[in-house]
Amino acid sequence: MTPIMHLLLLPLLFSIAGAKDLEEKKGPFENTVLNVPEGTPVPYPIYQFQVTHPSVSDFRLSGEGKEDIRISNDGWLYLEKPLDWSQDDHYIIMVEALAGDEVVDGPVYVTINVLDINNNAPFFNQSTYTAVVRENNAAGIPFTRVFALDQDDPQTPNAHLSYSLVSQIPNNHHILLFQIDPNTGEISTTEAGERMLKARQGIQYGRGEDRSIDALRTKFNDYCPVQNIPYEENPFFTCVERAEIRRRNVDPLEDPDYTLSVRVQDLGGVSETSLSGNAIVHIVVQQNLWVNPGPITVKEHLKEMYPLVIAKVQSNEPNAIYKLVQKERDLKFPFQITEDGEIHLTDELDREDKDMYILVVFALDSNDKQLDPPMEIQVLVEDLNDNAPVCANKESVFEVQEDEPVGSLIGQLLAHDDDQAGTLNAQLTFTIVSQNPPTTPNSFSIDAASGRIQALRLLQRKDQQVFNLNVRVSDPVFSTECKVVVKVIDINNEMPLFEKNDYGSHTLAEDTPVGHTVLTISATDADDPDSGSSFIEFHITAGDDDNIFVVETDGKGVGHLVIAKPLDFESSPTYKLQIDARNPEPLMMGLEYGRESTAFVSVSLTDIDEAPEFSLDILDVTVPENTTKGSVLLTVEAKDPEGKEISFKLDGDTRGWLVIDAATGEIKTKDKLDRETLETFEVTVTAFEKENPEKSSERVLSVRLLDVNDNFPKLMETQAFICAKTPKPIIIKAQDTDSAPFSQPFTFSFIFAHGKKSPNWDLKSIDGTTAKLTLKKQPTEDKTFTLPINIKDNAGMGITQSFEVRVCNCTELGYCYFAPAERAFRWGMGPTIGILVGIVGFCVIIFIIVIKRANKGGKKTTEEQETNALM
Repeated sequence: MTPIMHLLLLPLLFSIAGAKDLEEKKGPFENTVLNVPEGTPVPYPIYQFQVTHPSVSDFRLSGEGKEDIRISNDGWLYLEKPLDWSQDDHYIIMVEALAGDEVVDGPVYVTINVLDINNNAPFFNQSTYTAVVRENNAAGIPFTRVFALDQDDPQTPNAHLSYSLVSQIPNNHHILLFQIDPNTGEISTTEAGERMLKARQGIQYGRGEDRSIDALRTKFNDYCPVQNIPYEENPFFTCVERAEIRRRNVDPLEDPDYTLSVRVQDLGGVSETSLSGNAIVHIVVQQNLWVNPGPITVKEHLKEMYPLVIAKVQSNEPNAIYKLVQKERDLKFPFQITEDGEIHLTDELDREDKDMYILVVFALDSNDKQLDPPMEIQVLVEDLNDNAPVCANKESVFEVQEDEPVGSLIGQLLAHDDDQAGTLNAQLTFTIVSQNPPTTPNSFSIDAASGRIQALRLLQRKDQQVFNLNVRVSDPVFSTECKVVVKVIDINNEMPLFEKNDYGSHTLAEDTPVGHTVLTISATDADDPDSGSSFIEFHITAGDDDNIFVVETDGKGVGHLVIAKPLDFESSPTYKLQIDARNPEPLMMGLEYGRESTAFVSVSLTDIDEAPEFSLDILDVTVPENTTKGSVLLTVEAKDPEGKEISFKLDGDTRGWLVIDAATGEIKTKDKLDRETLETFEVTVTAFEKENPEKSSERVLSVRLLDVNDNFPKLMETQAFICAKTPKPIIIKAQDTDSAPFSQPFTFSFIFAHGKKSPNWDLKSIDGTTAKLTLKKQPTEDKTFTLPINIKDNAGMGITQSFEVRVCNCTELGYCYFAPAERAFRWGMGPTIGILVGIVGFCVIIFIIVIKRANKGGKKTTEEQETNALM
């Protein structure tokens, strides 16, 4: 459509847009910012400049997007083409008002922000994923991950993706065994899956044990002896053989145990208009022999022959090397592990020395690489009753006022037993054996279970001031006697009296350290000295809700008001403390504490310029490594206690991946992240006062990058040879720089045209990173084969790679032999033609030189003849 046709259509379009709507799109001829949704139909009026210059007859556009945006001679900006946010998210256009060809106003600049609309459905980076999970995989621990993309604006909900599980096949019990993290796409087992997932049954092999068919026959004979029936004709053996081969070479794509249908939705998956994408995840359940045998219980002081087998572990890899270490750094570690995984106890244990050990078992390969996750095994030491009760004090002293009512608590006798708490071995029984002086009836009783001593009669100080009790404390085997002294003291008929009731005002700087003594207070009590009636305790009962202060005392009437917590002027600039003096013994009946037992003190704080404070002490963030450039990772929050303006800065970002907004604390990515370069890193965030940068605080931000399946397995070597007469298998090895679950175990397979299988070659996986390539038929001549080998990682991502194998006759040393004829000097057609051309050229050059020299010789002879004639 031509611009003239657009201009003809504008009046019609304006009428459709509506007068009111268009009125809102008009404005003066000045710098303007406009927001236009992408995909707006064209032609569409977006803004009209109202110029005051009377001579303006036209306008001129220049700058970004002038091909997509036009302006009419009456000042209407309109779209020539629909805008696309994914192509450009904004345009800056310069507009000049013209009178003929002369600029009479402007230029002014128009910034057009293209608003993203949700017009891109999210999509997975793979349509089909494969994964392997072990039995008893801990619930919530991811074993694989799906990943989706959305081409909408990542700063808007249009690209806020949410993952969900659509279906699980099979699901015979209507119980989901798997779950997916809605935010990350990580797939893990549910609690039901942790319990219920079972692998296909298979034969178990020990360390270094042969896994050939002959070994399988031997194992079969151990359980099902065969009499005169060839293995090939025994249906039971062939069934076991097929199942074992199928289990060893299971392909998640062709023979999965479970198939999950997963969905990704934009708009966070909470809107009816959310767009979605789908993928399939094929899962194979592998047998898990790496099972924790704990907790293991061993009796202390066990009389046995040592070393003693207490447990056994078995790795999922038969050739694993086991290593046993202690989690705690104790001098004594009486445990060891054999090459078969047997855990031995090497000495007697004593529960009173240590009641539990934590053993950490590693399963390693020959290069000390972990084959299974480290296993923590608890060893619990079972208690024997080998300890007698012990009195808490050599002599327990209690005080009781005279004339206390019958049943009053005298005190509680404390004792303990080093045997295991909560068992009969440590259950104590208290009994009063003797009382001195004796009374009839006895003056005291004791609770057999708790040791609480109570008065059985009214005690008079004039009758007896001190009683001595012997109390037997016993467990089911042992017993001991504890001494108890009961002092009958005078009634508490005197109150503590402060030396003064107002200790005045005190001023402290806000940064006064904790433990500083503000002032010393004192009080007196006229009751019997060295008794609970005269012991003075000080309590702050008002004016200190946050327990900033405390009064320390020795009970003899002197107290020290001390700062117990950091002071904060902004929270509370002043305190008016009420301090009460009290006795631990109750006052006599009818007597109450009065004003004389209370004092007041005022504390004022002076403000100190403090550094900004962060809202969080620990900053950490975990993000996928393919996070879009410009995405917000975290907004750091801090404030200045005095309310001053602060700024932020970022240090320690050696890769230059992050940037922080100095005003808001918003941390964004400014470059592509790469987990293979750096999986975790730390940067320092500093908040400081703008006017006084020396007042600053720092926090360390820890960033962990989640792996994305952005690398495929690669062959470590791409060529090899096989000796024709003694063909031995080739071990091929691959590596993937991604981490689990996007790396090993790898799947190796041939990819031939039309899905055909190779009659000459066989390829079988050995472990997670290697495979065995075997030549099945011997060739009739030396030949080089190029084999297409497809290697996929645990998530099903991979490509086909060429592997070149030369089959040749070998020397005695095992290297390819080259026959003399093969070493003969041969030229190809190109080199031969080049040599012939060179020879011909050389001959031509020689010929030219000879001719020139002949001509020179002839000329010289003629000159000599002429000279002789003149003479």
